[in-house]
Amino acid sequence: MHAHQASALQELVRSQSKRQYSKTRFIAITSGKGGVGKSTISANLAYALWKKGKKVAVFDADIGLANLDLIFGVKTPYNILHALRGEVSFNQVVHTIEQGLYLIPGDSGDEILKYANTGVLERFIEESDILDSIDYMIIDTGAGIGGVTQRFLDASDMLIVVTMRDPSALTDAYATIKLNAKSKNDIALIINMAQNAKEAKAIYERIRDVACEKIPSLSLHYLGFLAQSSAVSQATRARELFYKAQPLSPPKIQLDEILKELFTLESKFFSVEQNMLSQSQSALGSFFKRMLGYL
Repeated sequence: MHAHQASALQELVRSQSKRQYSKTRFIAITSGKGGVGKSTISANLAYALWKKGKKVAVFDADIGLANLDLIFGVKTPYNILHALRGEVSFNQVVHTIEQGLYLIPGDSGDEILKYANTGVLERFIEESDILDSIDYMIIDTGAGIGGVTQRFLDASDMLIVVTMRDPSALTDAYATIKLNAKSKNDIALIINMAQNAKEAKAIYERIRDVACEKIPSLSLHYLGFLAQSSAVSQATRARELFYKAQPLSPPKIQLDEILKELFTLESKFFSVEQNMLSQSQSALGSFFKRMLGYL
């Protein structure tokens, strides 16, 4: 079996067939509880990656509270539910923010859940080619654990947990980390709305120390922090991205530092072998096949 896989990999490397492997990296961003700025970080991180020359898509998978369109400051006539009902094609659902930066709007209701294991979602994804060559898919999941949210986390290559200094947020973040450590040996952490870098690092170390004691198989990686800032709240009220609207602000600079750390850690999260062994199908289709397999 291993010899066969090695032979297949060698053949793929020799042929360099772009149709036979997926380069797309799936990053799920989650939190133990709502109100910690998860969606704001998802949107701005996607835009920051795009500014670095990457082709990026964001999937609003926060079922029940889909709001990335508001954060991006765009109006989306369709969401994924319209495609699942057969009212539009999947390509019509994908909204272009910038050339090379795309939003897949979710739905704020729970009707999407009934399509999860019917094959309809998979068919629409497979029919789409607009997202075949993206470098990163950012998946903004719902807060908390369980249900469809957990399926998105399980299927993603990289899991980023967002938390803040609030005690209940820290407790819920650790619960999220502990649950996902059953299937992932590496999880990343971002501290949001911190007073300063020292406080953020102390929060990370507190969670890491508990995790090291209770979950020895887990490596918890510190991606960085965003300080509490009026630049973020101003941009949110104006329905703008702080990364774009406040290019000299501390949060923008801090998010650039988070990106540097993300790029440094990529080898721990993204498996070349896994991507090369993907079947000849759309990257997003491959992801949803994995996700549906968990349902």
